[in-house]
Amino acid sequence: MAQAQRSLAPEDVELLARLAPAAPTAYHRLNPLTKATAAAGVTLAAIVLGGYVVPVALLIGVVLPSAAAAGVLRRVARLSLAASAPILVSVVLVSVFTRAGTTVLFEIGPFDATLEGVDFAARITLRLVVVAMALVLFGLTTDPRSLVADLERRGVAPRLTFAIAAALEAVPAMVERTRAVAAAQRARGLDTEGSVGARLRGIRPLAGPVVLSAFAEVEERSLALEARGFGRPGHREPLWTPTDSPGQRAARWFVVAGVAAALAAVLVAQAAGVLAGLP
Repeated sequence: MAQAQRSLAPEDVELLARLAPAAPTAYHRLNPLTKATAAAGVTLAAIVLGGYVVPVALLIGVVLPSAAAAGVLRRVARLSLAASAPILVSVVLVSVFTRAGTTVLFEIGPFDATLEGVDFAARITLRLVVVAMALVLFGLTTDPRSLVADLERRGVAPRLTFAIAAALEAVPAMVERTRAVAAAQRARGLDTEGSVGARLRGIRPLAGPVVLSAFAEVEERSLALEARGFGRPGHREPLWTPTDSPGQRAARWFVVAGVAAALAAVLVAQAAGVLAGLP
C-alpha cells in the first residue's frame, strides 16, 4: 500500500489522507481493536468479578481517565445514564422490595425494603453503570469506518464487517431519520409536542415513514454495494487502514491475559470460599 501511494499524484495522496476519520485526541487515534479490547475487558471484569471494589477501581482507574483524555467525559456520563436508566430503575425496585432479607429498613404496603435488597441493588447498579460507560466510551471514540477497515485488514469476511458496521450505525441513523420525519410531519400540521394523547396519536404517522425509509435505505445500500463489487471474491486492497503499534498489540494481549487470570483466580477463590467476606 505504501508503494502504491508513492506512485500516486500529490492530489490523490491528499484525497486518501482525508479518508481517515477525525481523531481530535490521542485516545481517538488508538486502534479500534485496542479500544474494543479495553471495553470488553472492563465489561467482563465488572460483570464477573462484581462486588464494590472491582467496579469502583475500573471506573476510577480506567473508564473515567480514558473518557477525560478523550474529552467526552460529560457525554459519556450523560448518555450512559440515559441508556441504562430504565434498566436501573426496574432492577432497583425489584431488588429492594422483593429480595429476601433479615434487616427491614422500611415498608410500603405489602412490600418490605431490606438491607440485603439495597446491597444487591447497589452492586448491580454499579456494574451496569461501569459497563454502560465503557461501551458508550467505545462508541463515542470509534468511527465505524475505522473499525470496519481494521477488521477487513485482519482478514474478517467483508459481509461480517458490513453487518457489524450496520449494527453500529443503526441506532444513530434511526434517531436522525426519526428527527427528519418528525420535522416534516410538524411542517404538515401534525402535533408531536402537545399532550400525551396527541403524542400517542402521532406515533403512527411517524413510525410508518421511518420504517419504510429504513427499508428503502437498505435496498439502496445493497444495490450500491453490489454495483461496486461488494460480493466479488479475492483479495481487497484498502485505501486506508487505522494505525497500530507494537505497544498497543502488547497492551491488548496484557488485557486479555489479565482478565483471563483474574477470572480463573475468582473461580478458584469462590470454590475455596475465600471471597465470602470480600466486598
